[in-house]
Amino acid sequence: MPKYKIAVLPGDGVGVEVVEAALIILKKLNVDAEYVHGNIGWKFWCSEGNALPDRTIKLLKETDVCLFGAITSKPKEDAAKELAPSLQGKGLSYFSPIVRLRQEFDLYTNLRPCKAYPGNPLNYRDNIDLVIFRENTEGMYAGVEFFPLPQNVKDALMTHPKMKPFKDVPLNEIALSTRIMTRKGCERIVKAAFDYARKNKRRSVTVVEKPNVLRETGGLMLGVSRAIARQYPDVEFKEANVDAMCMWLVKNPHDYDVLVAENLFGDIISDLAAQLVGGLGFASAGNIGDKYAVFEPTHGSAPKYAGMYKVNPIATFLAAKLMLEWLGETSKAQILEGALAEVIKEGKVRTYDMGGTSTTLDTAKAVAGKF
Repeated sequence: MPKYKIAVLPGDGVGVEVVEAALIILKKLNVDAEYVHGNIGWKFWCSEGNALPDRTIKLLKETDVCLFGAITSKPKEDAAKELAPSLQGKGLSYFSPIVRLRQEFDLYTNLRPCKAYPGNPLNYRDNIDLVIFRENTEGMYAGVEFFPLPQNVKDALMTHPKMKPFKDVPLNEIALSTRIMTRKGCERIVKAAFDYARKNKRRSVTVVEKPNVLRETGGLMLGVSRAIARQYPDVEFKEANVDAMCMWLVKNPHDYDVLVAENLFGDIISDLAAQLVGGLGFASAGNIGDKYAVFEPTHGSAPKYAGMYKVNPIATFLAAKLMLEWLGETSKAQILEGALAEVIKEGKVRTYDMGGTSTTLDTAKAVAGKF
């Protein structure tokens, strides 16, 4: 019986292709695993009104870990128009399946390494090596939103003096998104960042926030970060406003090491950091909880490239590497990263984004050929 049972959710568009390429790698590494495919994505929204069917949730609960590809996502109104005729007008509302997965399994840590591999022509600078910890279940992505604004919600908000300018705005002309942050949510993501820094002998942890404007939520995150930092005297602690951080990452990327932020700010700075090391074709992520984890490339489904085997699968290979590390298969993770680094450095196999003509599967075969 295989040691691991791994859920595989290819999703939409090029997600199918990059996951296919990653499985070539994992099988060549002789990972002792059974791979079980599941359903997720746009076609299930259109045909069933649910982009993350209950059967897929059940499948994940029966596996050790998940490798995820990419999905198509569209705004609420556009999503409703693409439902099957039999599902129209039933009040179904599209909700991101990856966000739901994070909340359903309490995958509170979004781990985003951003490393510049030697020889990558897309590197902004060499020797960049950042790791971003993004809180994954709260903040601006908690999903508590209103439009139009219910009267009882507005009545509650009117107890705050700064709601006075909105007093006479009609309910159907106000949309509200909430930024919900708990002490527990802040504590566990900051602690995860410091634990990682200490374990991996990283120089510093920088909390990225905006407490000068978002005084309550940002203030909570900053206060928690300062308290936890005192427990790690061996790790330098820094603070930065998110807007300034975007500038400083471009100006002085080598000054930073581990960054930690709430959901929205973490999303922003991790994409910026990804571009410093080659773009989303090199951006992997782990959605990690205490008992389960989902690993993915962070790019979208790129429908215009679907079926062409054109896109860069390296982000998915790096996601597989993170998955192996999480499973405790550190030697196989090191073999994978070493082979990948060698292929990048040689420059013989490059996908279109890197200025080459190699296919998704060419890249997989080249990396697997280094084992």
